[in-house]
Amino acid sequence: MSPPAPTAPLIIQGGLGVAVSGWRLARAVASAGQMGVVSGTAIDAVHARLLQDGDPGGHLRRAYEAFPIPGVAERVLERWLVAGGRPAGRRYRAHPMLTVEPERFHLELIVVSNFAEVWLAKDGHDGMVGINYLEKIQMATAPSAYGAMLAGVDTVLMGAGIPSAIPRVLRELAALQPTSLTLDVAGASPSTEHVTRFDPAVVGLPVHAPRRPRFFAIVSSASLAKFLARDVETRPDGFIIERPTAGGHNAPPRGKLQLDGVGQPIYGDRDDVDLAAVASLGLPFWLAGADSTPDGLGSAVASGAAGIQVGTAFAFCAESGITDELRTAVLDDVVEQAVTVRTDPRASPSGFPFKVVSVPGTVSEPEVYDERRRVCDLGYLRTPYERSDGTLGYRCPSEPVDAYVRKGGDIADTVGRKCLCNGLTATVGLGQVRRDGVEPALVTAGDAVRTIGTYLGADGSYTASDVIDHLLLAVSTGGGQSNSIEL
Repeated sequence: MSPPAPTAPLIIQGGLGVAVSGWRLARAVASAGQMGVVSGTAIDAVHARLLQDGDPGGHLRRAYEAFPIPGVAERVLERWLVAGGRPAGRRYRAHPMLTVEPERFHLELIVVSNFAEVWLAKDGHDGMVGINYLEKIQMATAPSAYGAMLAGVDTVLMGAGIPSAIPRVLRELAALQPTSLTLDVAGASPSTEHVTRFDPAVVGLPVHAPRRPRFFAIVSSASLAKFLARDVETRPDGFIIERPTAGGHNAPPRGKLQLDGVGQPIYGDRDDVDLAAVASLGLPFWLAGADSTPDGLGSAVASGAAGIQVGTAFAFCAESGITDELRTAVLDDVVEQAVTVRTDPRASPSGFPFKVVSVPGTVSEPEVYDERRRVCDLGYLRTPYERSDGTLGYRCPSEPVDAYVRKGGDIADTVGRKCLCNGLTATVGLGQVRRDGVEPALVTAGDAVRTIGTYLGADGSYTASDVIDHLLLAVSTGGGQSNSIEL
């Protein structure tokens, strides 16, 4: 007899990248009975740098020992581990950037790092653990998902695009079959299709095939939800309905872009989501963005949602990956009611509006942004483009302006762009060492950051458990209803 289907969680923790929602946070949330989510964005670079720092605590090596395909994790350690850690002030070794055909050693790092994050998040409990990816980062999707599946990930979540191919990719990986994704390529001729392929056998096959995880699509409109749900080939197992108040990347406003007095996109009635239309699709859904209160949870369930997704409140708890210095700076501003969040339509090279928290010393400050030398050495948000000879090149509007224009990019696209790859990596204490100092950080959060003082204890901090206990007040006091939806 097969085990009963799991009950859908009331709370899904947001997939906060890069490594803000690492395995410690996801494990804490899952251990408390809700769905913990690790960020898979750039996790290969995160692991490469942690290994060069000597793998503090030995956690990565412990997870790598559990990798089910002999020899792979050992090769990753041989290439990246620095016993005792790199000397203070020494640069991290150059990390390979994604291409349509990654080298085998890079594929192995991607697979093993995704495996290890999920394995560590699932260690010691039987709660639900998901992993979050960006549809924009297509060239890493298949090997990343394969690694997570080898660790038994329960759910894959994906947004920042139209993830119509992901149900098929997950099915093929679960069958240990080769899989592929059609790339979004700038300037490609209509008759040309560029594809990135991944064969699990290149890395190695386990004795037992992994199970197919559930797939939740992160969407911002009922029309996209309907599009994905109408065909069995694209139909997800659930939706995260994300509104403009959520942190990180936001969908752009519908219609002509208009900005307010401080340069933020203006969202209107057309950007409201028809929840009744989403509910009619018959799939569970969770609301994300400004619902992270007990009343918000109760209202979400009353509207037909299975619950809520919460990111910002977890981003600044003790288990998150944000450095203590940055966390303290933001929490101090919250207490003083001085915290500022701006939806910047130009910050992200992806073209999506991106929420940035104002924190001294980070690239949220114009003078820090202006002083930073433009460099692209992680490259996760690079866009493939078709050269005149039909081959692919890669460019990013946050890279050096001359390089971007030389590759056929429009100089106007470079104005105001911030390097999210380096900035977010620095936010978790893994910034690259430059000639003029360490890479400056970039902090992102949703509008709910202004309310997280609710969770603060006498010592000025709080835990993931504190957030969950507070949010479930509506349920425990009868203000909401328990969730009996099965996945």
